[in-house]
Amino acid sequence: MNLRVLPLLILSLTGCASLAPESKTTTPQAASTTAAPPVERFDLLIRNGVLYDGSGAAPQRMDIGVRGDRVVAWLAPGTAATATAEVDAHGHAVAPGFINVLSWATESLIVDGRGMSDSKQGVTLEIFGEGWSMGPLNPTMKAQALKEQGDIKYPIEWTTLGEYLEYLEKRGVTPNVASFVGATTVRMHELGEANRAPTAEELARMQDLVRAAMREGALGVGASLIYAPAFYAKPDELIALSQAAAESGGGYVAHMRSEGNQFLEALDETIAIARATGQRAEAYHLKAGGQRNWPKMAQAIARIEAARSEGLAVSANMYAYAAGATGLDASMPPWVQEGGTDAWVARLRDPATRARVLREMRTPSDDWENLYLLAGSPELVKFIGFKTDALKPLTGKTLAEVSKARGTTPEDTMIDLVIEDHSRVDTAYFLMSEDNVRSGLRQPWVSLGSDAESAAPEGVFLKSSTHPRAYGNVARFLGKYVRDEGLVPLEDAIRRLTRLPAQNWKLKDRGCLDPGCFADVVIFDPATIADRATFDQPMQYAVGVSDVWVNGVRVLRDGEHTGAKPGRVVRGPGWEAAK
Repeated sequence: MNLRVLPLLILSLTGCASLAPESKTTTPQAASTTAAPPVERFDLLIRNGVLYDGSGAAPQRMDIGVRGDRVVAWLAPGTAATATAEVDAHGHAVAPGFINVLSWATESLIVDGRGMSDSKQGVTLEIFGEGWSMGPLNPTMKAQALKEQGDIKYPIEWTTLGEYLEYLEKRGVTPNVASFVGATTVRMHELGEANRAPTAEELARMQDLVRAAMREGALGVGASLIYAPAFYAKPDELIALSQAAAESGGGYVAHMRSEGNQFLEALDETIAIARATGQRAEAYHLKAGGQRNWPKMAQAIARIEAARSEGLAVSANMYAYAAGATGLDASMPPWVQEGGTDAWVARLRDPATRARVLREMRTPSDDWENLYLLAGSPELVKFIGFKTDALKPLTGKTLAEVSKARGTTPEDTMIDLVIEDHSRVDTAYFLMSEDNVRSGLRQPWVSLGSDAESAAPEGVFLKSSTHPRAYGNVARFLGKYVRDEGLVPLEDAIRRLTRLPAQNWKLKDRGCLDPGCFADVVIFDPATIADRATFDQPMQYAVGVSDVWVNGVRVLRDGEHTGAKPGRVVRGPGWEAAK
């Protein structure tokens, strides 16, 4: 019998899988005059591992054969086969490469294509596009983007989203890359940063930009609605853009208009877009911010469940932390930010405008998302990045510490820092409850996204701090919440890091290890995988991942990066339709 097995035969050839070592026995073979079947040869053969195929099915002991960039066979342990490279995964889990559904590695991969902090966690696909995407750009947008670059400086050698993704692939990156087209980016292309609705002609052009991005491979439309100028978009504008994406099977994903006082109303808006388009709508980093809003998390989960029961494709993603990170723009009213950073800073310099902004920053409101008030204390607001060298010593300090040292109120300090840095100032806010993090991570329709860059504790990345999720999101989920707390079975956790997002966003042959799937593979130790990054020391690599392949090329060997950059553009359903 030829023991090369296909998925339909696996269960008949294997028993219950365990990570404990197996006893080895030898069974005498009867003499036979039948010629032995030819020994199969592979480019890569992963032996003796415990296979988690991404489906959520129980794991099983199985060897995996790879040729070129594809998995081509599952083999029963001990099957005679040879390979150019053979890896012993004994005692380790073998899984599809992990998918980071909310990545901000858009710039970090330009300066360091290895994507170290994610590669060391087994991430093989970075998905961009939370509201802002790297295209389409017009000349004004390019000039503004160059002016507002922070520590990472780079020329903008592309115009469309598709050109940007191809730029990364040609430049050389370790992970695969994909992107939504940003609703904010499309709006800015036609309206700049004006606080008004688009005309019918402008909206039609915005829809055409979405259609073009879909043909280039965008996965759908991404929105980020608490920030100006995205905040100015009304639901009908978002529906129109999402309908343009839906024409070729694209979905909608959003940093919702509120994750605090209007959390449930914002979720209803997201669900309504799924209903209007007939395609998926997903909430980025599902959370209830601010202690007064923590009880709303259970209601939000119930509303998503109800929508799914109705037949709507509604889902969410999360990061495994009780603190978020954004900027000081999320603590100031959107109206003061109209027109972009230059206009924002100019208004803050005006005494009368500053006085109005101070009043609104201190006054609870349901009209806009004030993360400073949701945090509840300046002790729970921490600075993690400045553009200006003179302000970089404040990195890692809390708003309480900085305002005390300066002898100013917390609100005045925030305004002063925006003026002095001429930027939004990267900031962490401690907003959520651990119980809600656990509650969200239990849900079978929740995937994982870091909401961060993929960095390294070296070079330009040392100029600023970061949120520990950049170095530990996947490992924290698999270590703290899955292994240590038993929140969900490991096979389901792996499904939500792999096949779930691949199916949600129609990524063909990704997030799986079946024969025919791309050979994006991770080997890790479930007993040791863990995050090491903290808010005080965020630039600490996770541990527990030993080996990673992207498109059949080994990028991590015994925990160390090989230098390989085989990442490719992963394109959405509009690309296939356009062909």
